[in-house]
Amino acid sequence: MSGHSKWAQIKRSKGAADVKRGVLFSKLSKQITIAAKDGANPEMNFRLRLAIEKARESAMPNENIERAIKKASGSEAGAMQVLQYEGFGPAGTAFLVEAASDNPNRAFQNIRTIFTKNGGNIGQPGSVAWMFQTKGQILVERAGDISAIQLAAIDAGADDVRESNEGLEVYTKPEDVEKIKQALENSGAKIAQAEVIKESSQGTDVPESQKESVQRLFDALSDDEDVVAVHTSANL
Repeated sequence: MSGHSKWAQIKRSKGAADVKRGVLFSKLSKQITIAAKDGANPEMNFRLRLAIEKARESAMPNENIERAIKKASGSEAGAMQVLQYEGFGPAGTAFLVEAASDNPNRAFQNIRTIFTKNGGNIGQPGSVAWMFQTKGQILVERAGDISAIQLAAIDAGADDVRESNEGLEVYTKPEDVEKIKQALENSGAKIAQAEVIKESSQGTDVPESQKESVQRLFDALSDDEDVVAVHTSANL
């Protein structure tokens, strides 16, 4: 059970230049709108709560958040389609790309071009999706009594807890993210990120000579305006 380092992704997003803030807010808005399609009340919709929390952590204004929620029930909601693309990158790595767009043709052409330009190729539906599992992921920064926090995660019902140099990676059922996150915070944990992810069960070790190429593909996909999440089997 492995894949692209979420810790590296956090560092990358925190270091993004202000000129990319508009793109970031656009992606966060799409995530909120998609989640709000299952219910506009965050108290009853855990995915919406997580999307809103992620947006607030990125300093997204409340009016933007409210606008994104309202969009889910307006005329624009029907035009916005949730899309998924599958493909392969350098070193036999698998990629699962989640997107949202009112222009699926444009989105597909852009994603296909990104794969091609970065040493990969887009795949057929079902070519890699089978190896990805949906689960909750909570990243805990290394601070305080890590052993006690690890026990708190297990006691709260976490499915898996992995220790890394940066801290702890706690994995849960998607619907249990918020409950376990609250339990960890109560135990003194400093949460770096909590979200629902898709993790590969077929981790791919990448030769040192190809790591830069795989990272370049991951970054290019992540930067596309229609892409809201990128998942890969690559061990980086």
